[in-house]
Amino acid sequence: MDKTDERLVSALRHDARASLSDLALQLNLSRTTVRARIERLQSRGDILGFTVVVKEDVLRDPVRGLMLIGIEGRGANRITRQLQGIPEVRAIHSTNGRWDLIVELGTETLETLDMALAKIRTFDGVVSSETNLLLSTKKET
Repeated sequence: MDKTDERLVSALRHDARASLSDLALQLNLSRTTVRARIERLQSRGDILGFTVVVKEDVLRDPVRGLMLIGIEGRGANRITRQLQGIPEVRAIHSTNGRWDLIVELGTETLETLDMALAKIRTFDGVVSSETNLLLSTKKET
């Protein structure tokens, strides 16, 4: 995937129902280019499908946490790809400051969260981490 594909996937993650015209306008591409890129991403298996996230999906994770990750060298892209394969990972954010990535995790139990954290800590290039449990949510968008 090139940078344009990454921007397209990001836009689709934000709103998978966006029209081709809206995506083209947002990405400063032609509608035909957007359609061709989506079709290519699907045929290569980069996009496996489209989904809807409803409130009940969020409620299924009674244990939620934020894992802040420090990465050695230039391994952020590789580690991000590895994180995408972990089912407990709900979102991955790049950031500035002391930490390189912030990972949102959601599980059914503390034990499952602990196993996911342990797995992430074994990734080559992860040099430090800190995890905070989310106890309650005061406001959601």
